This record gives sequence, C-alpha cells and structure tokens, in this order.
Amino acid sequence: MELQKPRGTRDFLFEEMKERKYVEGTLRGVFETYGYQEIKTPLFEDLSLFTLKSGEGIMEQIYHFKDKGGRDLALRPELTAPVARLYINQLQKVPKPIKMYYFGSCFRYERPQAGRFRQFWQLGCELIGGKSPDAEGEVIAMAAHSLEKIGLTDFEIHIGDLGIIRGILNQAQLEDQDQIMALIDKGDVEELKSCLERVETDQKYKDILLNLIGVQGHREVMEEVREILEDYPDASKSLQELERLLDVLESFGFSNYVVNLGIARGLDYYSGTVFEIYVHGLGAQKQISGGGTYNLIEVFGGEKVESTGFAFGFDRVMEALKQQKSTLPLAKTVEVFVAPVSPEMKFKSFEIADKLRKEGIATETDLAGRKFKKLLSHANNLGARYVVLVGARDLEQGHVTIKDMDSSLQEQVALEEVVNLLVSKIRR
Repeated sequence: MELQKPRGTRDFLFEEMKERKYVEGTLRGVFETYGYQEIKTPLFEDLSLFTLKSGEGIMEQIYHFKDKGGRDLALRPELTAPVARLYINQLQKVPKPIKMYYFGSCFRYERPQAGRFRQFWQLGCELIGGKSPDAEGEVIAMAAHSLEKIGLTDFEIHIGDLGIIRGILNQAQLEDQDQIMALIDKGDVEELKSCLERVETDQKYKDILLNLIGVQGHREVMEEVREILEDYPDASKSLQELERLLDVLESFGFSNYVVNLGIARGLDYYSGTVFEIYVHGLGAQKQISGGGTYNLIEVFGGEKVESTGFAFGFDRVMEALKQQKSTLPLAKTVEVFVAPVSPEMKFKSFEIADKLRKEGIATETDLAGRKFKKLLSHANNLGARYVVLVGARDLEQGHVTIKDMDSSLQEQVALEEVVNLLVSKIRR
C-alpha cells in the first residue's frame, strides 16, 4: 500500500519552510511593535461555537466529530470565534483596549483548488475595546506595514463601511437585508438586480444601492457619495465615520487605499468599517486578507464590546510573494562546516563544532565518514560559508585551516582563536 497525504493538504520541505518561517517571523515582529501579544487557542472547539457564529450551514464546510464522551466537536475553520470565546472566558475584566494576535492552522472541508486547501494557516489580530475610527485606522495601517515589511508590493487595501449600505436598506424598510448583503458580498451584480426587482420599494432606493456598490476610488469619490446620500441621514453619518477613518490612516502615513462601497463581508455581526486586501496577480483567489469592526462577543453571550481585527490568509501571502518573484533575505542553514581531514580527527572536529554552536553559529560536521575529497563538496552542497579543515599536522603545530567558500582563500588560525575569529566574521 502506498501512503499518501490527505487530499487538500501539503508537505513543506526545507527551503519552503525557511521562507514561511521568515515571513511568519517578520509579520509577528511588526504586530509586536504595535503592542500586540500572542495567544494560542485549541485546534478543536465545541461545534456550537462555529454554528452560533456562522449558522448551521457551516456544517457542510467543517470537520466535525463526536469524541469518546459523545461531545460534538469541530476542527476550527477560522480563528475569530475561538478568540471571542477566549475573551469571554478569561479577559472580560482586563483593561481595554486589548491587543492580541495569533498564528495557526485551520481546517475546512472544501473542494481543493488553486489557492484553496483543506488545511491552511491564518495570521491575524484582534483589537478589543478600541474606539473607532482610531482603532480601525491603526489596524489597517498595521496590515499595510506588515505587507511592506515582507516586501510585497502588488497589493491594494479596499475600505468600505457597512453602515452606508445598511442606512439605505433601513430607510427603504427592506426585508431580506441579509440576502441582499450576501449578494453584495459575492459581487454578483446581476443576481442583486434580479433580487431588487422582486422587492417592493421605491425605485430610487434600488438605484442608489446599485450606484453605491459600484463606487471605487480614492478620496475624490467621497464628494460624489456625499451628494448621493444627502437625504439619507443614517447613511451620511456612516460616511462621516469613513471620512474620519481616512484622516486617521493618512496621519499614520498610509494613503494607498481604495474606497470601495461594494464590500459587504456577508456576516451580520460586522457593524461598520470593513476592508479587504487584494493581490490581483492571484486571479480568482486574489483576496489575501479581510477584516473590519464587529460585535461577535455579544453574539456569544458576552458584553457588548466592539472589536476590530483581520487575518492574513498566510498561504495566499506566500503565493503572492512567489508570483512577485520576491527574493527573501533568508539566513544560511549552515554557516560553518568542520571537516576532519582523517578519521582520527573527528573528535577534535566535534569539539570545535560544539564550541561554535554554543556561540549561536549554525555548524555542521561530518557524521557519515566521508573521504576527505568529498568533504568540501558536501560543505558546498550545504551552502556553508566557511570550512574548518582539521588535520593532524596542523594540530601538532596548534592551528587549523579556515577556507572561505566564496573566495576560496585559506588561512591558518591558532586553535584557540578559531571560534572567536569565525564569530566575528559571521556577525560583522
């Protein structure tokens, strides 16, 4: 029987893992400079946590099972709901705002396709109890800062406010608002038109709605929207909130945004600002992140407190960097290879390697009993910057030979100085 990995999952080999660890570490570093602290939640939770958030329909998309005690559990399909549960359990009395971030794998039973897997990773954050639009502006600025830090250039951040659309729907006293919002979220304009044709309300509301969801642009579109909403006080109030958010963003030094009033983010607990990040080179899977402000904690029976957050689809971020042909500044796996010239020299090689490792220098030595002629070839395959040649004749004179693999230059170094010299060369 030939064993294969489960459908919709992947194996990651050495170079790919180095790239993923570099990007993960860089994003973590940016989050922490904004005052976020890491949390970790279980891989599986009570099934009800996800059905409360997304409805019973999510059952078709998630891995759920009964444990040996008969409890209904599910592998987490996303991390926002577990974070809300953690807050309710342990953090309600902690002074706000609370800043937390997470990184972990999630699971969804979906048809595998380009950019979509059954096991995938999310790296995201939640800011609980921050006052909008200041909190929203900082969160969006941090998302942009994160992508700039890893060298991603071909991205767009699209920003909208659900209050604008909901203000029109409420003033029109439309029923089935969730269906309309879901169609806007899908971007299915033709189906939305068909849906609106079946709705009994003044045609002006339908026209305004279709006009609004087509609005995209920079700050200059705000005047056009302001005129459209002149007679709609609730929607106008949300527009003012959006304008204040843009002011905050620009004060953080970020102005490369797109105002997009067609963003809906389908779920009804979103309460205001929403945003999505696109990399158009990814085609149909262009969205690498989404987020906004919401009241999910109240849905789970907690206090009414607004949260602002987002999550990067980590796998899509990695694919975007690949599409961009980014060269990441990865550290070498091996800096030094200690080569025993003869079998009798292996113990002295182990001793030198041990001292280098204790100084934090990535070091390899020969564990396969290779002949001397193959040692340099092996060191080259490992990508070592330096090779320490340990020979009996050199040791009798109290030194070893260091070979620079880039220049091919060699120098003899006193045995007691070899560690300090290599440390200084590598760290300078």
